[in-house]
Amino acid sequence: MGRKFFVGGNWKCNGTTEQVKKIVSTLNGGEVPSQDVVEVVISPPFVFLPLVKEALRPDFHVAAQNCWVKKGGAFTGEVSAEMLVNLSIPWVIIGHSERRLMLKESNEFVGDKVAYALSQGLKVIACIGETLEQREAGSTVEVVAAQTKAIAAKVSNWADVVLAYEPVWAIGTGKVATPAQAQEVHSELRKWLQANVSPEVAASTRIIYGGSVTAANCKELAAQPDVDGFLVGGASLKSRSSLTLSSLLRSRRMPKF
Repeated sequence: MGRKFFVGGNWKCNGTTEQVKKIVSTLNGGEVPSQDVVEVVISPPFVFLPLVKEALRPDFHVAAQNCWVKKGGAFTGEVSAEMLVNLSIPWVIIGHSERRLMLKESNEFVGDKVAYALSQGLKVIACIGETLEQREAGSTVEVVAAQTKAIAAKVSNWADVVLAYEPVWAIGTGKVATPAQAQEVHSELRKWLQANVSPEVAASTRIIYGGSVTAANCKELAAQPDVDGFLVGGASLKSRSSLTLSSLLRSRRMPKF
C-alpha cells in the first residue's frame, strides 16, 4: 500500500480569535477526500489549540508548533509534550528552521525533542532543510542528511514520524524549489533512510515538502514520486484556504473529487 498523502498547515505566530474562527469555518466547508486517502493536520499557535480542536471537522487533526525537550517544570514559556497529550493534541511540529536559526536549536537538540515527543505518544512532523548559502555551496544533501541522522540516532520507531523538507531559502520568500530540486532531495533522503535505518522505514516514511507552496505550484510538485505531501505556511492562512487545500490534495496517488 502506498504512502498516505499528507497536508499540513502551519499558521506560525499569526491570528486572532475571529480570524481563527473564520479560517476553521472555511476549512470545515472544503471538499476533500476521505481520511483513508489523505491526512490533514492544522497547526495553529498554542493559545488557539483548544479552540481549533473543538471547532475543526473530525476528519482533520491538530498539531502544536513546538514542545519542550523533556518533562515540564521550571521552563518559563515552554509547553511540554505531556500538556499536549492532556489536551488530546495528536501532532507536533519539531525542528522548524525558524527555531533552528533564530533560537539556535541544534540538530542534536531537535533529535532529543523528537524522541521525547514520540515517547509521550505524540506524532511528529520533523523539519529539515538547508539555507541558501548551503545550497549554493553544494552541501544540501550533506546538511539534510546530518539533520536526519541526529533524529535517527534517537528514534527507533518511525511509524509516527513525517519528515518535512523545507529549504530555508524558499520559506515565505515566494521562491520555491523546482519539482526536480524537491524530488532530488526527497530521493536522497529516502536513500539515506534505506542505507542508515532500514529499507522498510525508507519505503514507508512520508517525506513532505514545504517552502512557498501554493495552489499554483503544488500540482507539479505533488507529481514527483518521492513527494508525499506538503507543509504549507502562509497559503494556509488565506480566507479561501479550503480551496487552496483542495488544490493541494490533488496528486498522482489520489482520485479526483
